[in-house]
Amino acid sequence: MKKVLAFVVFGFVIFACGCSKKQNIDPAADEYTEAPVQSVDFADEPSLRSDTGKDVNLKTVNFDFDRSDLSPDMRQILKDNAAYLLNNTKVNVTVEGHCDDRGTIEYNLSLGQRRAVKVKEYYVQLGVAPNRIATLSYGSEKPIDTKSNETAWAKNRRAETKIIEQY
Repeated sequence: MKKVLAFVVFGFVIFACGCSKKQNIDPAADEYTEAPVQSVDFADEPSLRSDTGKDVNLKTVNFDFDRSDLSPDMRQILKDNAAYLLNNTKVNVTVEGHCDDRGTIEYNLSLGQRRAVKVKEYYVQLGVAPNRIATLSYGSEKPIDTKSNETAWAKNRRAETKIIEQY
């Protein structure tokens, strides 16, 4: 009985010592943290909080299966979009990358981001300021066509440039 009692007391002491560590409380985060929360500066990208339904005809570009490179046809579409952006310098945009539903969620999110970044890089080459362009990947989460055939998949492999409305 003495051994059991000693074991229980020893376990309680170990438990109490382990619980005595103080943690910082960050009221803004509403949770316990080990270190102060560091802020991240996203000043180089426009805010995504907006109504992107502005009636501007910025065209969508489509991609080949498992590719993120820009064809000559896509470059012409993006040149037309960039001309609008260069003439409307207060307009910020989000380039949204999309994929078809083949592939894993992680792979499609990555591919969608590569597509969005390629479009952003091309806009920057054409003279649009990079701080006016945010990028976002939806992977396969927002298909235009939900069928499972080549025609539907081709529609879903795209990058859309959407206006971020200024407040």
